[in-house]
Amino acid sequence: MKVDDLLKAYPGRIPPRPRIGIAPRISDAELMTLAVMQALLGFTSEARWLRHARKCLRPMFPYLPGQADYTR
Repeated sequence: MKVDDLLKAYPGRIPPRPRIGIAPRISDAELMTLAVMQALLGFTSEARWLRHARKCLRPMFPYLPGQADYTR
């Protein structure tokens, strides 16, 4: 996946994560892929995009964040 390759090539762009705490349920690459897909498909509403993603992209993304988590 292109996003994974870019994150490996530029590890300084990955936001720091605390060593302790709750482990993320979605990778940075998956989250970036969702954001790029939202832009390319022309979804301006995050709520509408997440509804579409839950309906159509569930097999590709086992975990899809809620709207509050997506905007963080």
